[in-house]
Amino acid sequence: MKLSLLTARSPWRDRVLALVAGLAAALAHPPFGVLPGLLGYALLLWLLDGIDGPRPLRSAFLRGWLAGLGYFGLGTWWIGEAFLVDAANQGWMAPFAVAAMGAGLALFWGLAAVLYRRFRPAGAVRVLAFAAAFSALEWVRGHVLTGFPWNLPGETWRAGSAPSQAAALIGAYGLTFVTLAIAAAPAVWRQGREGRIAVGAALAVLGGLYGGGWLALRAAPPETTAGPRIRIVQANVGQSAKWDAASFQAIVRDYVSLTAQPPADGKPADIVVWPEGALPAAINDYMAPGVWVRQAIMDALEPGQLLLIGGYRYEGSAEAPTYYNSLVALRREPGGLTVVGVYDKHRLVPFGEYLPAEGLLTAIGIKSMAHLGDGFVTGPRPAPLTVAPGLKVQPLICYESLFPGLAKPDPAVRALVNVSNDAWFGVTSGPLQHLNLASYRAIEAGRPMIRSTPTGVSAMIDANGRVVGDQRLDLGRRGVIDANLPAIGRDTFASRLVDWPLALLILASVAICIGSSRIGGRKFAGLKDMG
Repeated sequence: MKLSLLTARSPWRDRVLALVAGLAAALAHPPFGVLPGLLGYALLLWLLDGIDGPRPLRSAFLRGWLAGLGYFGLGTWWIGEAFLVDAANQGWMAPFAVAAMGAGLALFWGLAAVLYRRFRPAGAVRVLAFAAAFSALEWVRGHVLTGFPWNLPGETWRAGSAPSQAAALIGAYGLTFVTLAIAAAPAVWRQGREGRIAVGAALAVLGGLYGGGWLALRAAPPETTAGPRIRIVQANVGQSAKWDAASFQAIVRDYVSLTAQPPADGKPADIVVWPEGALPAAINDYMAPGVWVRQAIMDALEPGQLLLIGGYRYEGSAEAPTYYNSLVALRREPGGLTVVGVYDKHRLVPFGEYLPAEGLLTAIGIKSMAHLGDGFVTGPRPAPLTVAPGLKVQPLICYESLFPGLAKPDPAVRALVNVSNDAWFGVTSGPLQHLNLASYRAIEAGRPMIRSTPTGVSAMIDANGRVVGDQRLDLGRRGVIDANLPAIGRDTFASRLVDWPLALLILASVAICIGSSRIGGRKFAGLKDMG
């Protein structure tokens, strides 16, 4: 009798299915948005439960790692584009970087699979154990080596959709637990009455996500015309163009002409925002007195206008400078341009903005082989920037917008400002994913977000994570967004509790699993693996 793919269990077939499970889960994320792909988590749970043989933990690690390889391989393949910007020196590294990124991040899923298999309880409550193990390791992924919480399972839902609103209550990490538990529940359907109750509970929670989110969106404050007027500038300057010194003047002209462009509705901006790395030079150099760039920027601004500009700056001597990736606030005043405030990036990108274990990697030649410079210095923990009397904003530079709870809540903050240089990643899924992930910070904080990038996607985002109207510049578009800053949302639990919702969900799951085993007179099935 010929068995189907899902009934004929063999090690190799299960490994292929593990890879498929990860790919399916990755396809559920924007910009793909294939939400049935969430069933990949149910497939992975089924594969982990079906392990037999003398080394179950090793088999669990391999299946979890393969699922992670599919998930992160599809979710982060776009990093290869960054190495093609300087193809002569770094192009050879692209395939190795993509492979290393996927394989390295997949280690967290391998460890989560081992944790689940080692302590999995009997019965349908193992869905909670699966969600607890994987959400715990996702939290770890977001913190090791400064962390890389890209595409958390809880951020599968399109930001601004009804399910995404739960992030205001339990944060992206808490929503990761809930998403994993819902998606994995079909794996226990055949567990008899207990399994059907688990699936029914999952459907009820899913309905709660949609229903509660719908109510939250209905209660959202209406668009306002009273907020500060914002101009977001997107000059569509590709990263490769910045390597050509001859193009510097053209880049400056692009930004200043867009800044000075008359608004279509006649309402001048109070604040103009340029992206991270807008001009390919040190801010200290082109903003020095007497430099033509400084004069060009001042001429483009109206009196009293504020410019937020992203770029790098240095401190210290010319022989031993210290570099920062910064957001600088400048205001045009009668006496010229005045620096109102400076924010230095706190969470740096490992292997991009700094080199972990630099002494060791320099000694073995990795730093010179990869053509890495001296890198940036970490700024202080993110704090609000006062850009005008009574007006505070919370800057998040590029990568920082991935981190739930990175910035401490401040009731006086009027908006988040995310400047990012997504031009490194070309016309790929990366910038589109980044828009979705960054928008979750607006939901968690209950604050609108001003987002500016060189090549897209720039947008005005409301406090519920939605792009406001048509106020969005997609990949490869040149132009400006003129809009009033959306209203502040309600204060959120997520902004105050940060990681506590996830911790409480995990603790509750552990208690339920232990209680279920004791009530049923069962011990952890995972104890059989100890021998």
